[in-house]
Amino acid sequence: MRGTIVKALAGFYYVYADGTVYECRARGVFRKGSLSPLVGDEVEMTVVAGPGEQPSASSPEMGVGAVDKVLPRICSFQRPPVANVELMVIVVSVKDPAPSFRILDRVALAAEKAGTEILICVSKIDLAEDDILQRTVEHYRNAYPVLAVCARTGEGMEELKALLKGKKAALAGPSGAGKSTLTNALMGREVSATGEISEKLKRGRNTTRHCELFRSGDFFLFDTPGFTSFENEGLDPAEIAHLFPDFGPYADCRFDDCRHISEPDCGIIRAVEEGKISRGRYESYKDIYEAAVKAAKH
Repeated sequence: MRGTIVKALAGFYYVYADGTVYECRARGVFRKGSLSPLVGDEVEMTVVAGPGEQPSASSPEMGVGAVDKVLPRICSFQRPPVANVELMVIVVSVKDPAPSFRILDRVALAAEKAGTEILICVSKIDLAEDDILQRTVEHYRNAYPVLAVCARTGEGMEELKALLKGKKAALAGPSGAGKSTLTNALMGREVSATGEISEKLKRGRNTTRHCELFRSGDFFLFDTPGFTSFENEGLDPAEIAHLFPDFGPYADCRFDDCRHISEPDCGIIRAVEEGKISRGRYESYKDIYEAAVKAAKH
């Protein structure tokens, strides 16, 4: 039988297949190789017992089975350990915590490298006191679409659901940005714990401790730990500019190996100066590029 891993916890894999969740162990072949099943994996499994037939299951509504094979992945991430993310929804709050575009750009870079679609989602729009939505749209112009939402009032939620339809989507963003609240609103029930905002630090307490894949009527939604788990490790400095989609139309540089840092006749630098590329995005690029060069020397 074919199914989807929706949760991995304490050595068990919970596989959704044909309307039932099966509590599974992985076959011994996985322990001998380097491939470990991940939340989001499509797998082939063997059913040992149906719901209510096996007292060893942690819930009478679950069946029991064994994961036999992990099917080819679209993409995967190491931190958080998930696979087959088709759409990365990067959630940024209008306040508490205030957005850090430098950090969000690193999340976008990791998603871009994995080959997922990307959506920037500005949450808690009802609390907006300045031009944060406008600044977000400006920062990501010609790169990614930006959608404003509010789980409390429902603003933008139908548009978000339409973009998720038929996909496995992940919410990424800082603690306190509203990911858990959005998850609950999208699912129509409380499936993810929400936390309070720390008054001292003006940021949220991370309430997601493990990765889980929730199923709605026509989409799957990952709930993952905060985006600080995303890291841009092992990047080839030469590939970074290609992972900024807003740079592509302007990469008509004099030198084929242009680093876009200080070279003469650099198309990207010229586009920044002419306002065609967000200066903030360019500064993020330089930070990431210089960090990758430094890492490559060690």
